[in-house]
Amino acid sequence: MSKVFQNAQEALQGVRDRMTLMLGGFGLCGMPENSISELVRLGVSGLTCISNNAGVDDFGIGLMLQKRQVRKMISSYVGENAEFERQLLSGELEVDLIPQGTLAERCRAGGAGIPAFYTPAGYGTEVQDGKEVREFGGKPYLLETALTADFSFVKAWKGDVEGNLVYRGTARNFNPAMAMAGKVTVAEVEQLVPAGELDPNQIHTPGIFVQRIFQGVNYEKRIEKLTVKKAAEDVTR
Repeated sequence: MSKVFQNAQEALQGVRDRMTLMLGGFGLCGMPENSISELVRLGVSGLTCISNNAGVDDFGIGLMLQKRQVRKMISSYVGENAEFERQLLSGELEVDLIPQGTLAERCRAGGAGIPAFYTPAGYGTEVQDGKEVREFGGKPYLLETALTADFSFVKAWKGDVEGNLVYRGTARNFNPAMAMAGKVTVAEVEQLVPAGELDPNQIHTPGIFVQRIFQGVNYEKRIEKLTVKKAAEDVTR
């Protein structure tokens, strides 16, 4: 059965209210922009979204927050989104903030079939509340459970019709782990190529983890924070 879909509208069939979704990306890099736009168009609500960050006010998951589609966010960094902050402080949005490495490992564990693991991150902080603590080698560790999702939405630089994916740069930070952890993984790619065209040694996500793939369009690829040096003549004035 073909994994190739024509567009996001076809690939997101079956997404419903109150589902748990994983959305790849790191900052504004490697976000599944087409899939997020389709989620906004569909208007599904009551969602639990697992993502490293919540985009910004008018881009990425920030668009879903504007439409009040998200009931709960499970994230590690959300400091660039004023609407997120407003909804959190007003009690409109439930938030589970997780140390970044722990979030990545919880996603990876979900994809690997590991139900839980111990980590020292978060011990002695609010992250510890309600969690089992054990000592290994005289050091305390928290028990953290794996994360999975009804749908995972990831974005890759290149993919083939069998669902094999190659990412570029920091797009590899969360997309590969989240691609493994969804019951249905939808991959959008900048370039969709025939089977056999990708070098097997360069594949980051094997196609076995991907159920649906489509070639995305109109990627904005925003720069979250642009830092530039002053021109030499300005510095010497």
